[in-house]
Amino acid sequence: MSKKILIINGHPNKDSFNFGIAEVYKRGAESSGAEIQEIIIADLNFNPNLQFGYQKRTELEPDLLNAWEKIQWADHLVWIHPVWWGGLPAITKGFIDRLFLPGFAFQYRENSPFWDKLLMGKTAHIITTLDQPALFYRFYFRRPSVNQLKRSVLQFCGIKPVKVSYIGIVKGSTPEMREKWLKKVENWGRKMK
Repeated sequence: MSKKILIINGHPNKDSFNFGIAEVYKRGAESSGAEIQEIIIADLNFNPNLQFGYQKRTELEPDLLNAWEKIQWADHLVWIHPVWWGGLPAITKGFIDRLFLPGFAFQYRENSPFWDKLLMGKTAHIITTLDQPALFYRFYFRRPSVNQLKRSVLQFCGIKPVKVSYIGIVKGSTPEMREKWLKKVENWGRKMK
């Protein structure tokens, strides 16, 4: 039985290096027999604002319902996004806010501080691009985007393990450096991790 991989691209610009990363990961995974589906968040038609928080449910647009079906289908989620101002692009954060909801991704228990993790059995790999050294982002800034996506979203909902890979410094990188990174990502796809 082939592994079902969902590639979630959180970069809003289709001309970005993140789209090249997504393409080579897909190529590597397909060459190893994985089934692939994709979500390009920028292509989805939805309001990224969780207007009422959890007080009142906002109806999910068709694109979000389709995205949720893909998340449920997948064994392994590959999140690809840049780090902007230490965090996720706004459209990616809005996607998470609108879709990773109580009753979907997790469920609070009545009269309890605990919750049920509704996405258990899935794994993930976060591939993020940086315009600073990865060690600096990790140890000086304490990697806020990773803490948010890995710990506060994916692991909170039961997805584990969650691997994290940094690519950069992208700004000012040479074509040779980018080619080297792309080969590494294609290999990750081939190994389906």
